Amino acid sequence: MDRKELAGFLRSRRERLSPATVGLPTGPRRRTPGLRREEVAQLAFISTEYYTRLEQARGPSPSREVLAQLARALRLSDAERDHLHHLAGAPPGPPPGPSREVRQSLVDLLARLPETAALVLSATYDVLAWNELAAALMEDFSALPRRDRNLLRRAFLTPHAHGRRLYGLGDTDTFARTAAQQLRTAAARYPDAPEVTALVRELRDGSEEFARIWAAHDVAARPATCAAFAHPLVGPVHVTCDILDIADRDQRVLLYSAVPGSPSQESLRLLSVIGTQRLDVPG
Repeated sequence: MDRKELAGFLRSRRERLSPATVGLPTGPRRRTPGLRREEVAQLAFISTEYYTRLEQARGPSPSREVLAQLARALRLSDAERDHLHHLAGAPPGPPPGPSREVRQSLVDLLARLPETAALVLSATYDVLAWNELAAALMEDFSALPRRDRNLLRRAFLTPHAHGRRLYGLGDTDTFARTAAQQLRTAAARYPDAPEVTALVRELRDGSEEFARIWAAHDVAARPATCAAFAHPLVGPVHVTCDILDIADRDQRVLLYSAVPGSPSQESLRLLSVIGTQRLDVPG
């Protein structure tokens, strides 16, 4: 355990956070930047005295449980969490769950793809980032609660009228089935992640189709490379799907594009103009 480096790291992470960032009142004028020690201790469910001793490089080796609580309290990234464990002399175990942290360079890349609908997915198909065309083609994810920005929930638990998939035509059934099979692989990678366990339980309880797929114990290496969307304004949109793996974060980038010169390409161009506005369309 490197007490001096651990103390400096904890102090630097505490000082970069504002009370508003962690949901605490700002209160009166503060003499030092960031959170107070007692506030970090409160967020990490440890005593102020114990946390103070850690920052003064005279504390005992913290347990893995305490390190996990400190990582959550200080809003550490995955890399920072691992660094904290190494400083404390307790090398990190498997990640507690799929990463939700998206590199800013990827977010910027999505915005530079005007004719490609692009989104970043977690290992459990949470939509973490998207560009405007993806929102126009599929739905405005910013209008959804965070828990509902999940393509498995949208496919199996939120069908449109007449039994159609939320996003479209027949071959989206292939996407849904493949995504369900990939969830089984993710569940094996994150056996102790409560959000993964809860998602599987919710899908099994809420969808007989998902329960049948899950019971088959099949796993899939890759999603389908083609998809089709039944858009209420521009009609059917047929796209190819290219996938970029972000291995260090267990994420993937989905890129939906149309064949050049095809009607679907014209539809995507129109959607890039229409955006996420919704006109009255007969049901």
